[in-house]
Amino acid sequence: MGKLDGRHALVTGGGSGVGAAIAKVLAAAGARLTLVGRRPEPLAATARSLPGAATVTADVTKEDEVAAMVEAAHSAHGRIGILIANAGAVESAPFAKVDMALWQRMLAANLTGAFLSARAVLPDMMAGNSGRIVFVASTAGLRGYAYVAPYCAAKHGVVGLARALARETARDGITVNAICPGFTETPMLERSIQRIAETTGKSTGKVRDALMRDNPQGRFVRPEEVAGAALWLCAPDAAAVTGQAIAVAGGEL
Repeated sequence: MGKLDGRHALVTGGGSGVGAAIAKVLAAAGARLTLVGRRPEPLAATARSLPGAATVTADVTKEDEVAAMVEAAHSAHGRIGILIANAGAVESAPFAKVDMALWQRMLAANLTGAFLSARAVLPDMMAGNSGRIVFVASTAGLRGYAYVAPYCAAKHGVVGLARALARETARDGITVNAICPGFTETPMLERSIQRIAETTGKSTGKVRDALMRDNPQGRFVRPEEVAGAALWLCAPDAAAVTGQAIAVAGGEL
């Protein structure tokens, strides 16, 4: 499973966390990697462990930077056959205190960036009559969580985007799916725990315990578990799997 020899995979948010974990398993399966992110240092650190990986510094919420990202990826490894649209961000606030700036930031980081990335790579996949698009969404794309309404709305949008695009491309050799992790051991989760602790006055340990209780397995998801699902969706034997939102969440949903 997972033989991707010679296929060019572009991974947004590829410098750390889930994106880095996915990049590593795709590289081990033979894919050529282009890692994208806003911060060059984490990208370079991850790329050092992946021989031949290219890096591109770009903000996927900006149309011109996405176009330049794809051009740089082409220069490095040619036609893009796999997109892992993983870049995202989360901020929290009670709904009554959500201002337009927060709302727009969450839509841009989590939905617009996914849309722009997919639209930019689709011509490569259509030309080759082959492709895999994997959106990294969240269980927040399948259920609601208090105090993160804009994030939930954006991630629900990502799931809808995956389902719609899957219908359009079903006859073109392209599959489009969303992976929906639960709370996952990443730097983003640690930052969220710290913010919740500061806001509520609870210890970080109590916040972690409270979040873990949402998972029937009583733990956080590991990035490698999300990466395993992504690898399967990119593999040849997942060619009939499209338009799906797959929860990697320990039974939460």
